[in-house]
Amino acid sequence: MKPRLKEHYDTKVKSAMVEEFGYKNTMEVPRIEKIVVNMGVGEAVQDSKKVKTAVEEMAQITGQRPVVTKAKKSIAAFKLREQMPVGCKVTLRRDVMYEFLDRLITVALPRVRDFRGLNGKAFDGRGNYAMGLKEQLVFPEIDYDAVDEIRGMDIVICTTAKTDAEARALLKGFDMPFRA
Repeated sequence: MKPRLKEHYDTKVKSAMVEEFGYKNTMEVPRIEKIVVNMGVGEAVQDSKKVKTAVEEMAQITGQRPVVTKAKKSIAAFKLREQMPVGCKVTLRRDVMYEFLDRLITVALPRVRDFRGLNGKAFDGRGNYAMGLKEQLVFPEIDYDAVDEIRGMDIVICTTAKTDAEARALLKGFDMPFRA
């Protein structure tokens, strides 16, 4: 069975985008290519077990096993050595990506404290959108009592859109809550 947002994209968003931007071919219509979720764990320098708990939490949130990211350079001021684990990331594609985006928009973002909408200027000029969450507790998969430390995460939505206006229209079609 198709994810709800993929079905929504195929039936409503595509046709609305063709109407708004006047594409001649349906393959020109921008689509979401991938979603990258990244969690930096700065405390891993003192305690390497922190990365393990971050990996477990991210696996619960995304439904996919994350890759541990390692330091590229040694930085003495941060007591950081090359190849030391400093975080984890997941790249979501296809159905898993649509399921995650659905949960992000309908469940997680409304649970953010003092939420007034996402920044509409966080596009990179090539149609990709980046946002950050201050805590992982907004996702219902995370058990509040089992959390040892509150960690934030970066979420980057990569689209095939050529401009920011196209990407904004695409994400608006998925009911992304942008600020006015």
